[in-house]
Amino acid sequence: MSSYYASKTAFLFYLAGIFALIVFLDLVFTGNGVQFDVGRFLTDTSPYMWALLGVGFTIGLSVVGAAWGIFITGTSLIGAAVKAPRIRTKNLISIIFCEVVAIYGLIMAIVFSSKLNDAELADGEVWPKSAYFSGYALFWSGLTVGVANLCCGVAVGITGSTCAIADAADPQLFVKVLVIEIFGSIIGLFGLIIGLLMTSKVREFDTK
Repeated sequence: MSSYYASKTAFLFYLAGIFALIVFLDLVFTGNGVQFDVGRFLTDTSPYMWALLGVGFTIGLSVVGAAWGIFITGTSLIGAAVKAPRIRTKNLISIIFCEVVAIYGLIMAIVFSSKLNDAELADGEVWPKSAYFSGYALFWSGLTVGVANLCCGVAVGITGSTCAIADAADPQLFVKVLVIEIFGSIIGLFGLIIGLLMTSKVREFDTK
């Protein structure tokens, strides 16, 4: 644990924290502390940005989860198949489970994108509350679906890797470990359902 605090990742976090502290103190002591306003940032930012970020997180994190799971499962499957070639075809189902995670993200990204339309503000107008609701709902829905699929891909990848190794040692273990893998793949389905529920009341963007 102590080695983590001296790692490169921890160093980057320290550097980012120090930089943020310097910017904050500079704004406070130069009389510009009012600029450090989260509410102002949220209201001055276009709701389209939040909606498009949600779509990006949905497909991006889902693809990362699928690729990570395939990487974990594929390496173990290829390695175990060297001594037990019979497991190659049967354990491809683990690769399919990982790929389904990316399909979940693709489907949800299409659903979220269908709620985006082109609405322009006239000079002096501001976005109504409904537009902000739509933008924030799409953002958090996309983040929820993306993180759920990322965790699902890693879970399926690890259990799929274990399934391949266990099947190479004892064929009777394949079905038992596969049941665990199926439960892991359901995590992505949970995220998909919650994402649909969170955006069920999202309306198209308008200026009224």
